[in-house]
Amino acid sequence: MIPLKDFNPSRTTPWVTYGLLAVNVIVFLWQVQLRLSVSDQASVTFVMRLGLVPAYLLSPSIWSQMIVPAPLTLVTSMFVHGGLFHLAGNMLYLWVFGDNVEDAMGPVRFALFYLLCGLGAAVSQVVLMPGSVVPMVGASGAIAGVLGAYMILYPAARVLTLVFLFIFVRLMVLPAVLLLGLWFLLQLLSAVVGGGAGVAWFAHIGGFLVGVVLVRGFAARIRRPIAHIRP
Repeated sequence: MIPLKDFNPSRTTPWVTYGLLAVNVIVFLWQVQLRLSVSDQASVTFVMRLGLVPAYLLSPSIWSQMIVPAPLTLVTSMFVHGGLFHLAGNMLYLWVFGDNVEDAMGPVRFALFYLLCGLGAAVSQVVLMPGSVVPMVGASGAIAGVLGAYMILYPAARVLTLVFLFIFVRLMVLPAVLLLGLWFLLQLLSAVVGGGAGVAWFAHIGGFLVGVVLVRGFAARIRRPIAHIRP
């Protein structure tokens, strides 16, 4: 299932959401520039240095040898992506759901909320995969927190979704609670069966749960979707 848009207009301009989208795209373009002007290895090194490696984070003795100290990668890893589709998928979810959550929280609270969800996601991955030397990158953990917040704030909001049913593909309008609930169950199932090697499923789960827990404390106003709006 791929969300395309929601029918839940914001009353404010989501400047923080726009800023996050811009920063993620700029960092990715930097990666591409390194690959094109230097080498593929330079791009890989960039990801390795800014990505979060659980085993390194839990080894303080080597922090001084790292160009980017391991604790700082808890933040830098949120803005690095492994490829175009990785970036596009994350930014689509942020674009569809971020504006309404920012509308409910206000820009300053939303920025802090996003950061805390990202940190919670990273810590979840580190705790459950402490020996991993694979760098974790991407905004998906923080965005998972945004999804959790959206589900709590706007469960009845309708979302235009591209749904894949075996060989059939169709557009459907789904309530947010169903779409995002199924998304979370898919993350749980994937974590249990080990689907999609290299994907930080525990970060997705942790970020989502952090968002669900923190949303009420951060939401300055809760506005229900306007019922008469139709796709």
